Amino acid sequence: MTGPAEAWLRRSCYARRVDFDVNSLLASIVPSSVGFVLFFYGKRQSRAPHMVVGLIMMVYPYLVTNIPLMLGIAVVLSAGLWLAVRRGL
Repeated sequence: MTGPAEAWLRRSCYARRVDFDVNSLLASIVPSSVGFVLFFYGKRQSRAPHMVVGLIMMVYPYLVTNIPLMLGIAVVLSAGLWLAVRRGL
């Protein structure tokens, strides 16, 4: 196979090397699980702050690979949710 098809294959996402960091994948399970529980609770109780924070906590660990940053974001989101609930939202 030569020509444009071969060049496309070399640049395609299937031909690239993918680095999986096992530690970040395992660490992403914790905030994602907490996010799922928060989202489910918020949906059950019709609580918008819980649903929003839960959805964010389910998605962001897959975008952040730095473990301390990932856990720091989880702490900030949890503190923000606590403050929102405390203020009556």
